[in-house]
Amino acid sequence: MQYNPKEIEKKWQKIWEDNNSFEPSEDKSKEKKYILSMFPYPSGRIHMGHVRNYSIGDALARYYRQRGYNVLHPIGWDSFGMPAENAAIKHKLHPKKWTYENIDYMRNELKSLGLSFSKTREFATSDPEYTRWEQEFLIKMFEKGLLYQKKQTVNWCESCHTVLANEQVIEGCCWRCDNPIIQREMPGYYIAITKYAEELLEDMKELRAGWPKRVLTMQENWIGKSNGLEFKFSLTDESKEKLGSCFDGYTVFTTRSDTIYGVTYSALAPEHEIVNYMIQNNLLSDEVKEEILKMQAVLPKDRAAEEKKGVYIGIDVIHPLTGKKIPVWVANFVLVEYGSGAVMAVPAHDERDFEFANKYNLPIIHVIEPEDEKLVLPYTKPGILVNSDEFSGMPSDFARDAIIKKFEELGIGRETINYKLRDWGISRQRYWGAPIPFIHCEKCGLVPEKIENLPVTLPDDVEITGEGNPLETHPTWKNCTCPKCGAKATRETDTMDTFVQSSWYQFRYVSDFHKHKDVPFRSEDEKYWMNVDQYVGGIEHAILHLLYARFFTKALRDLGYASVNEPFRNLLTQGMVLKDGSKMSKSKGNTVDPDELINKYGADTARLFILFAAPPEKELEWNDKAVEGAFRFLSRLYANQAKCNKTTTKPTPLAKTKEEKTARKKIYETLKKADEVYNRTFAFNTLIASCMETLNDLNKIDNADIYTEGYWVITNVLEPIVPHIASEIADNLFEKKNFGDIEVDEEALKDDEITMAVTVNGKKRAEINVSPDENKEKLVELAKIAVAKQIEGKQIIKEIVVPNKLVNIVVKG
Repeated sequence: MQYNPKEIEKKWQKIWEDNNSFEPSEDKSKEKKYILSMFPYPSGRIHMGHVRNYSIGDALARYYRQRGYNVLHPIGWDSFGMPAENAAIKHKLHPKKWTYENIDYMRNELKSLGLSFSKTREFATSDPEYTRWEQEFLIKMFEKGLLYQKKQTVNWCESCHTVLANEQVIEGCCWRCDNPIIQREMPGYYIAITKYAEELLEDMKELRAGWPKRVLTMQENWIGKSNGLEFKFSLTDESKEKLGSCFDGYTVFTTRSDTIYGVTYSALAPEHEIVNYMIQNNLLSDEVKEEILKMQAVLPKDRAAEEKKGVYIGIDVIHPLTGKKIPVWVANFVLVEYGSGAVMAVPAHDERDFEFANKYNLPIIHVIEPEDEKLVLPYTKPGILVNSDEFSGMPSDFARDAIIKKFEELGIGRETINYKLRDWGISRQRYWGAPIPFIHCEKCGLVPEKIENLPVTLPDDVEITGEGNPLETHPTWKNCTCPKCGAKATRETDTMDTFVQSSWYQFRYVSDFHKHKDVPFRSEDEKYWMNVDQYVGGIEHAILHLLYARFFTKALRDLGYASVNEPFRNLLTQGMVLKDGSKMSKSKGNTVDPDELINKYGADTARLFILFAAPPEKELEWNDKAVEGAFRFLSRLYANQAKCNKTTTKPTPLAKTKEEKTARKKIYETLKKADEVYNRTFAFNTLIASCMETLNDLNKIDNADIYTEGYWVITNVLEPIVPHIASEIADNLFEKKNFGDIEVDEEALKDDEITMAVTVNGKKRAEINVSPDENKEKLVELAKIAVAKQIEGKQIIKEIVVPNKLVNIVVKG
């Protein structure tokens, strides 16, 4: 029989389409499974990473449907964002047109893979119906104090008159015009995710059973909880006078209060408010100002890789305990978004501070010495305090608490918990995003739009040039009336960070929003479907997307929309698809077009290869020969159905020969492995290998009943992985009645004969083939015969039988 994937796949995709085969049931008495893969950005074409991600999720969804679960397996489109604006500039297309045309194309591509997505739950995050609800969420957050506005430092291009995302800054220059960027302060909107920092950490305990340890560790480090001392560095009188009494000092946080007496300088971030004030009021020399501007031009994420640099800015602070004068520097290693943007520097006991102090010939005072080794600076381990007044002689761990206590007694500092996590800046100065639903009124200040006026949608009549935000210059859209007093006002022209859209989309899927338009999702649907039982996506989203989604879930709970604490019960992070050792990319010329692959070999071959080539969490190296091997296996599977009988009930044949018994055993070993793989390990590669071995064993026998039994099981096991060919074969042979619960035949798994090791004094000397039901006496007798030479003339002390494994003869002499 000739395998024709195009014909078979077209047939079954039409059957599934006509029968709405993948829609979840409204019957909430059924046990549910919510399987979700991270949704794609509609860039224009799917890539092999998409094929891998969605093949994994689809296999799980199809498996649970087989088993009678009510399955929700949706797809949507993460459709707002900067790439659409870049494409609009390049191709002179409207971002909306570009985006929705791409969605139509990619939807057909995904359909060609036979993916079992719900049609009724599909949406794009740029749909006004979706924007309407997240705008409501932001307004509710604002009312609850979870959303606020403050000034933020952004990447600014003077030539293009626009804010740039970090990805648009290449070696300190604008990606479009190549002019140097500067850091500029602008008002922006922030979500107070830090209010949930402790809960985000604590609730990781709920996720340990179902999330990769690596992801939890990354999130824990990103939140960065630390206990320490917070205190104020007061400016000297001369420095206060220099600053015009606008500042009297600044706050710092340290986890190393035990090193306080070793502080020899303090450092501020290049964007610190004192530094910006001094620049704006010409309080710095041109040389110093130029150095600081150079530091500001480097993205914070890139500064860690740079050589440590700094400048003294002519002001000093007072050491809180000794009263000594401490110079204040600006340093590129201090980041404004971490802590207060200011640090105390102890070069003797910190590698970074030590490197900086050596470079600029700053004093180094050691205040901790090791107990049992020679002092080598910088010394960063525990030890005994020296040069620390009344604390000298104390162990450093004990001194930390004692010094904090002194600060508190003097009223000049306090013990506190600090987090690296910063509040989430959601403002983007670009067109193609969800409008932030606020209005600026000269009389009332910042006012949220009325809920009944939502959604605030984007105007279509704009031209994207890359020069500034077109919402700022639109002749009518920006102008409005204040919802509070009715006076003339202006709309907010910032749009939302696209992470907002991907932070709550898992909730939107739980209801048929075409039927229920008055809510973002129904409470009864959310309580039934949430949490997501299995989430599948790339490790690159381990921190921001997953952290924001966890936060948004908790915020929606507190706002009264949701009932769960965590969005995703289990998480699978699949590895990248590589070719020639590198991640596939157009720039490297090593991409593989899924459309070409499907046209040549069929969707089932693509799915089989992508799940067979490597375990899901590992990187997958592309291999053309392995693709051809997958196609050959499916061709053989299809052709050999001719050896089967047609039946509507599962055959239970009797195996007579050794080969027949081996084949039946392999059949049910494969079935047993399937439950383990789909429910726990996701090692599809081992399951596919087992199916291949089963087919090989079937080809060694001439028994149509056993061959039929094998196909009944194999088509069931493989249907989630290669649904078209498995459905076709099952329909040909069994009227497709085999997909569902199949019990393992335990009798078929039993061996007529097992091999046991025979050891003498613990060393293996022979093997015996015996019945698994053989009694102990007979096993010992056979073992003694097998090692007769090794025990001849020796006294037998003990005979130990480990069932089904070994017989150990202990001898003396």
